[in-house]
This record gives sequence, structure tokens and C-alpha cells, in this order.
Amino acid sequence: MADYREAPLAARPKTLDPNEYFNLSPEYRRSEEDRAALRANLKRQYQMQLNNPHRKELIVDPALNRWVYARTNPYPHSDHRHPPSVCLYYVFKTDRVRDVLVDHDLNKS
Repeated sequence: MADYREAPLAARPKTLDPNEYFNLSPEYRRSEEDRAALRANLKRQYQMQLNNPHRKELIVDPALNRWVYARTNPYPHSDHRHPPSVCLYYVFKTDRVRDVLVDHDLNKS
């Protein structure tokens, strides 16, 4: 951290902020330890299921389920499943209508 010089127009990254490491409250440290313990426990349970030689059921991995869902549903909160195609349709349609109106005005005069 001592070799890092701040850029004149950029703020110090949070990962290099000494307050991030040294001036933490006891509650914050306790909550970090609790989260680390929870992650370690979940990892241990998953490893136990994965390495069980007598297992007969599938292993459910919630992170993998979330990843697969995110890959298969790229627009989860959208009314249209393909917004880019709807936008392209609008652009082409309005362009065609404008061209027809311009041609119609040119033929009138």
C-alpha cells in the first residue's frame, strides 16, 4: 500500500483504503466472521455430498441453478422476450413509412 500513488482525478480504490482493513467496528468484524463461517459450512456440506461414494440422488447446487436460470432467461423482467427485435421492427417500419410519405409528397409536386 505504501507504493501506491493516487491519480490526480481518481479516488483511491476501496481495496487500498487503510480504513477498510484497520478501522473496522467489532460488529462488522463479527458479521464478516459469521458470513465466512456460513460459507465454509455450506462448502463443507456440498463437498460431503459430492464425495459421498454411496450417493444415489442428484446434488442440488443453488449457485449452479441460478447460473443456468440466468443463462436461459436473459430478460426475466421484460414483457417481450426479444426487445432488440421489437426495436428493430419499429425502426424499419417508421423508416419505410417516412420513405413512402416523402415519395408521395414528391409525386404531388
